Amino acid sequence: MSKLANDTRVFKINPRIDVQNVRFDNRYGFTLAGHLYLPLDFDSNKKYSAIVISGPFGAVKEQSSGLYAQTLAERGFVTLAFDQSMTGESSGKVRNVASPDIFVEDFSAAVDFIGIQKFVDREKIGAIGICGLGSHVLTAASIDVRIKAVATSVMYDMSDSMWKGLNNSKTDVQRVNEKKYLAKKRWDDAKSGHTSTGLHELPFDEDNQPVEASVMFPETLPEDADPVTKEFFAYYRGRAFHPRSINSSSAWTATTPWGYYNFPLQAHIEDISPRPVLIVTGEKAHSRYMAEESYNRLHDPKELVIVPGATHVDLYDQMNLIPFDKFESFFKESLK
Repeated sequence: MSKLANDTRVFKINPRIDVQNVRFDNRYGFTLAGHLYLPLDFDSNKKYSAIVISGPFGAVKEQSSGLYAQTLAERGFVTLAFDQSMTGESSGKVRNVASPDIFVEDFSAAVDFIGIQKFVDREKIGAIGICGLGSHVLTAASIDVRIKAVATSVMYDMSDSMWKGLNNSKTDVQRVNEKKYLAKKRWDDAKSGHTSTGLHELPFDEDNQPVEASVMFPETLPEDADPVTKEFFAYYRGRAFHPRSINSSSAWTATTPWGYYNFPLQAHIEDISPRPVLIVTGEKAHSRYMAEESYNRLHDPKELVIVPGATHVDLYDQMNLIPFDKFESFFKESLK
């Protein structure tokens, strides 16, 4: 462990909270980069409840997950915000590629790390996934019984969004064309020896052909951009810009959808029971239906919290809307 140097967190920092740089390996050999947050009045001789946190999809630990980790450390938990493999400061020869299996494994690797700290009670470990990492954390918890309680915030099913499109809007013709596009990208990458970049949720033109892009969001948006895109842009390109964040300054590898097509997430989330699950989403979140679909599949004990008036991105960093009181009470009750 080491103190933060060149602190680049994009949220309001609480100087009273001790945060340390940490590194740990997953079972595939990737080294994950994390920030370990210690609660106020930390006593290394005590045993604390702990929460591992990651997300949103394409973000880094200096953004939303760090904010969640700091706030919950203020409320007495040891917390760990981390970058997924191949993103941020985590290792990986190929950069900015997502994998359903590896990203799920990353949560269990975070549990490995935090559970061997002498000041953590390994019977009191929880997990939070934000946005697209919400679908990954539910998948992780379905097999990893060391996760004693799990919560999601504006949960987004990355497999469904890539395969079916937002609101199940992708047509069979578009899906066929997307497979052809992905096949071409693989030929291009094999020939060049370099990975091409692209969008993980492909839009389509008027001829149902995938639209290519080299960055997630341009420096300026067209005036007719839809409200959801404007929300993401305002966060990633504006108030929470971070150069290591895929969504702020780059894009995923063009073939990122490949794994999510073949290996859907959340296959066995019913098996999380009897461990408790908290699903939090926004009343106005475009992803709300995904959170509700997962909630309906889960077995008890479970709880759904819909934040009045909140959009998807609101629950990344709007302190007046994120229900931290609820997260605190859920984990204190579930991990007691």
